[in-house]
Amino acid sequence: MRLLLAEDDPDLAQSLRLSLTDAGYAVDLARDGEEGAFLGETEPYDVIVLDLGLPVLDGVSVLRRWRASGVTAPVLILTARDGWAEKVAGFDAGGDDYLTKPFNTPELLARLRALLRRAAGRASANLSSGDLVLDPGAAVVTLAGQPVRLTSLEYRLLHYLMMHAGRVVSRTDLVEHLYDQDFDRDSNTMEVIVARLRKKIGADRILTQRGLGYRLADPAEAG
Repeated sequence: MRLLLAEDDPDLAQSLRLSLTDAGYAVDLARDGEEGAFLGETEPYDVIVLDLGLPVLDGVSVLRRWRASGVTAPVLILTARDGWAEKVAGFDAGGDDYLTKPFNTPELLARLRALLRRAAGRASANLSSGDLVLDPGAAVVTLAGQPVRLTSLEYRLLHYLMMHAGRVVSRTDLVEHLYDQDFDRDSNTMEVIVARLRKKIGADRILTQRGLGYRLADPAEAG
């Protein structure tokens, strides 16, 4: 899943970026409100972490701008310890959840998973397709009860397909949601990752819809 982190504190931003990347997110970082507003309006993020105390343009103004322009990605807002008025303003501007600084990174990750579940209309913490199960909390994939070792990109691809099970996902959509803005999107990396993932979970689980994209399938249902 692709995430925008709008945070101006360099130490916190770097720490969060590493933790979020380790958790399987493709992370873009904005260090001020103007950059964050632009990225949020022009890139298709699955979820956003927004510090309300951003320079240049404050977080509440950024959030209002996003919602006014039709950005629907769930937003987790970060506020100062005594910023109760900011919390209220953040929710009124379109925020979906909040954390008060300082916070524990595991809680932030859990809240992001909950936001993604709600956005996808899912109640269960785990994603499943037949005997293929993905646990976002532990970043673990099992097939018929046995662990499947995946690279970070393979995991991101499978996670996105499972979040959108039952529909065809275009290659463009996958590229836009699996990689950060610095990735070379003209490469054939996507096809390579799909091929590697098929070898690990079964070629009949990721179907190619010619000219359209890829679709996750449960072989048991096809049979």
